[in-house]
Amino acid sequence: MCHIPVICWISATVLQNILVEKRNDDLKSDQADDASKTMRESNTEDTPKTLTQMYTHFLRFQILQSKRKYDGEYTLDVSWDKDAILSLGKLAFQQLERNNLIFYDTDLEACGIDVYKASVCSGMCTQIFKEETGIILGTMYCFVHLSIQEFIAALYAHLFLDIDKKSVFVHDPTMTDFLKTAMDSALKSTSRHLDPFLHFIFVLLLQPKSPKNMIDLLKTAVDKALESDNGHLDLFLRFLLGLSLQSNRQLLRGLLTQQGDNDQSKKEIVEYIKQKLEANLSPERSINLFYCLNELNDQTLVKDIQTHLSKGSLSSSDLSPAQWSALTFVLLTSEEELEEFELQKFKKSDECLVRLLSVIKNSKRALLNDCDLTDRSCSALATVLGSDTNLKELNLNNNNLQDSGVKLLCTGLENIKCELEILRLSDCSITEEGYKALASALRSNPSHLKELDLTGNDPGQSGVEELNDLLQDTNCQLKTLRFLGPVADEACQYVTGIVGKNPLLLRELNLSERKLGDTQVNQIADLLQDKHCKLNTLILRKCDLTEESCSALATVLRSNPSLKDLDMSNNNLQDSGVKKLQNGLENTNCTLQKLRLSDCSINEEGYKALASVLRSNPSHLIELDLTGNDPGQSGVKELSDSLKDPNCKLKTLRFLGPAAEEACQYVTEIVGRNPLLLRELNLSEHELGDTRVNQIAALLQDKHCKLNTLTLNNSGITPEDCRVLTEALNSNPSNLIELDLSGNNLGNSGNEKICHLLENSKCKLEKLKLSDCSITEEGYKALASALRSNPSYLIELDLTGNDPGQSGVKELNDLLEDECCKSKSIRFLKSPAAQEACDYLTKVLGKSPLLLKELDLSEDKLGDLDGEKISALLMDSHNKVEKMKLNNCELTEKSCSVLATVLSSKTILKEMNLNNSRLLDSGVKDFFFFFFFFFFFFFFFFFFFFFFFFFFFFFFFFFFFFFFFFFFFFFFFFFFFFFFFFFFFFFFFFFFFFFFFFFFFFFFFFFFFFFFFFFFFFFFFFFFFFFFFFFFFFFFFFFFFFFFFFFFFFFFFFFFFFFFFFFFFFFFFFFFFFFFFFFFFFFFFFFFFFFFFFFLLAVVVMYQEARMRIHQQRHTLDEPCLFYVLFIANHITDALSDLS
Repeated sequence: MCHIPVICWISATVLQNILVEKRNDDLKSDQADDASKTMRESNTEDTPKTLTQMYTHFLRFQILQSKRKYDGEYTLDVSWDKDAILSLGKLAFQQLERNNLIFYDTDLEACGIDVYKASVCSGMCTQIFKEETGIILGTMYCFVHLSIQEFIAALYAHLFLDIDKKSVFVHDPTMTDFLKTAMDSALKSTSRHLDPFLHFIFVLLLQPKSPKNMIDLLKTAVDKALESDNGHLDLFLRFLLGLSLQSNRQLLRGLLTQQGDNDQSKKEIVEYIKQKLEANLSPERSINLFYCLNELNDQTLVKDIQTHLSKGSLSSSDLSPAQWSALTFVLLTSEEELEEFELQKFKKSDECLVRLLSVIKNSKRALLNDCDLTDRSCSALATVLGSDTNLKELNLNNNNLQDSGVKLLCTGLENIKCELEILRLSDCSITEEGYKALASALRSNPSHLKELDLTGNDPGQSGVEELNDLLQDTNCQLKTLRFLGPVADEACQYVTGIVGKNPLLLRELNLSERKLGDTQVNQIADLLQDKHCKLNTLILRKCDLTEESCSALATVLRSNPSLKDLDMSNNNLQDSGVKKLQNGLENTNCTLQKLRLSDCSINEEGYKALASVLRSNPSHLIELDLTGNDPGQSGVKELSDSLKDPNCKLKTLRFLGPAAEEACQYVTEIVGRNPLLLRELNLSEHELGDTRVNQIAALLQDKHCKLNTLTLNNSGITPEDCRVLTEALNSNPSNLIELDLSGNNLGNSGNEKICHLLENSKCKLEKLKLSDCSITEEGYKALASALRSNPSYLIELDLTGNDPGQSGVKELNDLLEDECCKSKSIRFLKSPAAQEACDYLTKVLGKSPLLLKELDLSEDKLGDLDGEKISALLMDSHNKVEKMKLNNCELTEKSCSVLATVLSSKTILKEMNLNNSRLLDSGVKDFFFFFFFFFFFFFFFFFFFFFFFFFFFFFFFFFFFFFFFFFFFFFFFFFFFFFFFFFFFFFFFFFFFFFFFFFFFFFFFFFFFFFFFFFFFFFFFFFFFFFFFFFFFFFFFFFFFFFFFFFFFFFFFFFFFFFFFFFFFFFFFFFFFFFFFFFFFFFFFFFFFFFFFFFLLAVVVMYQEARMRIHQQRHTLDEPCLFYVLFIANHITDALSDLS
C-alpha cells in the first residue's frame, strides 16, 4: 500500500500533525494544568503502528482542522457530530456493500443527508468527501479514496452497534413484519388479550446487548469478507477489527463507547480467524486475515513461521494451511524487496506453489526448477501470468509438466497482460504438441518474451521448425531460443558456421575433411545426444577421429535413436577405436542401419569385434562398409560367417571398391565361391579383356584379397593388362606366392612390368610361369637383372615356349650359379621329353645343350636316348644348335623319321653330319613323305577351287547381262545415253577385274612352269576385249546422235535395226567366250600333265645319283638341296612302285 499516493499522503499528514503537536506540547509543558496535561499525554502517544490507528488519527486531524478553519475552535479535544458521522457512515457502508464508489443526490437523501449540508461538508472536509459536477449525470459525490470510505463504514458499524445495539449486517424484514402484524392485531383486538404479549416482545428488544454482540459483528464481518470474490470488504474488515480494540477506541472517545479491555473477546475473534485460515482460502483472503490479526496485535503465527525460516526447516515440515498463509504474509510484508522467490527453500510440491502464489506474483524472478511440479502448478501460474504482476522471469526446469502443463501455461502467455520476458522449460517432458502450443502462444502475443529455454525436451519432427519459423516474425521479440546445453550449443554454432544452416533443422550433416579433434567431436556427440537433433545421416570422412572420438560416438549410438547412417571413413580409428564403437553398437537402444568404416586402419581384431556386434545385436545393422582395411587371415571369414545367422539383418557387407566388387562378382560366377575366401584362383582360358583385368587388378590390390595362387594362362592378357596387374600386386605384394601368365602375348614390355614386381622387396612370389609369352632375349636379360636385385624369394621360373635369343638362356643360367639366388628351377623347355634330353645331354656333355651352337653326338653318344626326345629338344625355341654331328651312329628307321620331322620344322639347324651312319633305305625314305604329301594335297585343292570360282562368276555375269538388256529395252527412250555409258563401264570393269584376278592366282602359283605362255595369253585376251569394246562404244555413241536428229522420220526402222544388231552381237559374244574358256582349260591341263611327267623323270634320275654318292661315301650330306632332293625322289619312287 505504500506505493499508493493517497496512502502516502495520509501517512505523511498524520506523522506531520503528530510531530507538530508534540513540539507544541513540549513548549507549553510548563503552563499546562492537570486537565490539559492528561489530554496531551493522550494526544502525544507513539507513532501509529496499524492501519486503523493511522486512519483514526487522520480523521481526528481532519475534523480538528475543519473546526479551526471554519468555526474558529482551537480545542485539543474533538467535538464529534454523531448525526453527521452516522449519516455519512451509513452512506459509506451501504454503498460499500453494493461496491459503489460514486454517489448521487438520491443516495445522500436516502441516508438522511441534506444535499446542501453535503455540499457544505464537502467544502469543509475536502480531504474526506468531495463533490464533482458532471456534464451528463449532474452532481456526483465520492470519498477521496476508497480506503477512507471503508474506514468510515467500519466506524459506522461500531456507532450503529453502540446506538442501536445491533449489527449493521442484520436486515430481518420478517421480524419487522412480525412486529407490525402484532401491533395491528393488538390494536384491533377488543379483549386486549394481546397487550401482555406485545409488551413482552418490546421489553426483550429494548434490553441492553451483551458483549457477544461485538463478537457476532466481527465474526459476521469476517464471513462476509471471505465470501467476497473481489475482496471489496477486506480493508473494511481490518478497520472494523482494529476499532474493536480499546486502545483505538480511546482516540474516538466521545464518539464510541469505552468498554475497557476484554481479552476474552479478543482471543475469541483471533481463534475464529485462525480457524478460517485452516480452510482452503485463496491467497488474497488468507493474507488479508493476517493483516486483520496484525490489527488485533496478534503475531503468534507470524513468529512461528519466522522461527521455521530462521532454522531452514520449512522444506521438511508439514505446514498447516494457516501456517502457509502466515508464510505468505511474512514473505509479502518483508522489509526487503521481493526480487527472487525460490520454491526449493520451502517445499517441492504443487501445494506449496499454490499456497505461495501471491509471493510469486509479487516477485520479479521465480525459481521453480526441480520442484516436482505438474500441470496443476501450470494452471495456477497461468493465472499469475494473466494478471497484474511483477514477474519477469519464470524457471520451471526439470519438472514433469508435459504437453498438458505447457498448454495450460500458454493460456497465460497468450494474455495481453503477460509481461514475462524469460521462460525456462528445460527437461520438462515436452513433446511436439507442447512446442506447437508455445509457438501458437508467441504468435498471438509476440511482444513480451525475449528468452525461451527448451533444452532436454523432445520436439518431435516439427517442433524445432515451428519455433524457428517464429523467429522470422518481425513482431517477435524473442532473441534467445535455446534448445541445447552449453556444449551442444557450441557444436551447433560451429556446425552452423560450416554448413550455413542450423543442424537441428537438418537430416543429413556432412563434416568431411574437417579437422575436428576430440574436443569438437565431444561437442558434436553432445549435440547428437540431444533430442532436438534429428540427424539421420552423419558423415565424418577424413576428420582426424581417434579412439577417444569413437568413445564419444559410441555414447551417441546408445542414446540417439534417430541416427541411421554413420560414415567414419578415412580416419585412423584402428582396432581400439572399433572396440569403443562396439560398446555402442551392441546396445539394444542402437538403431544404426548403415556404418561405413573404409580406410580406417582396422585389422583382424577389429573385424572380430564387428562380427561380435552382429552376433549380439543382429537386428539393426543393414549395411557395413570395410573397404580399404586389412582383415588379416580370418577377418573376412568371421564376418561372412555372421551373415549365415538367420537373425542377422545385414544385407550389404562391403569389403571392396566398385571395380573390385565387380571382379569379385564375376569370379564368384565362374568359380562358384567368394574369391575373398579363396587362396587359389584359376581363370585360365577366359578371355578377360581390359575391363575385367582392371577389375581383377583392383581386387588383387585390396587387402581383403588373400590369394596365394593366381592362374591366368591363355586369358588374353596384353602388355597393358600386365602393367595394371603388376601395379596392383606392387601395392599388395605380400600374399601372392604363385603367378601363372602363360599363353599370353606379353612381349618384352609386359615382361618388364613383371620385373618391376620382382624387384619389389616386399614381393614374396615363389613361382612364376611365363611360358609362351613372346618374351625374347631382352626380356630374359630383364628377368635376370630383376632376380639379381631381389634374389631371396623366387624358387621356380617357367619360360618355356619363348625365344631367348643368343644369350637369354646363358643370362639366367649364370644366375643359378649365384649363391644368393634362391631359384632352384628355371624351366626353358616346353615338353618333358625335351627336358629329359637336355638333362641327359648335360650329363653326357658336361654342359647344357641349350648353351651350345654345335652338338657332337658321334660315336653313339645318344645311347638309350629316344629319338623323339632329341627331336623335341632340337625343335624347342630355346635350342640354338646350328650344326649337329651324328657320325658313326646307328640310326633306326624311327630315328630317321624323327629327324625328318625336325628338318621340316622351323629350326635353325644348318648342318647335319651323318657320315658313317647306317640310315638304310627305309630310314631315308621317311624324310620325303611329309613334304610330298603336303605339296600334292595343296595343288589339287587349289585346282578345284579355281575351277568352281571361274564358272560361278561366268554364270553370274551371264545373268546380269540379260537383266540389263531387258532394262535397256524398256527404258530406251528416256535413259539410253546414261544406261549405255553405265553398262559399258560396268561390263569393261567386270571383265578387267575378273581376268586380272585369274592372272594373279596363276602367276603366284605357276610362275616357274609356264610364265611366258601365260603372259602372252593374258595380254592377248585383254587387248582383244579392249579393242572390241572401244569400237562398240563409239558405234553406239554415233548411233545415239543420229537417232536424236532423225527420231520423227526413222523411229521404227532404227528401233528394229538396233534390236537385231544387239541380239546378234550378244549371241556372238557368248559363243566366243564359251569357246575360249573351253580351249583355255583344255590347253592348261594338257600342259600341266606334260610338265609333271618330265619333272618326275628328272627326280628319279637325281635320286639314283644321290644314292650312288652316299654308298660311295665321297661326300657328306652338307648340301641341303641334295638332301631334300633325296627325300623327294625317295617318296616318288615309292609312290610309283605302289601304283605299279
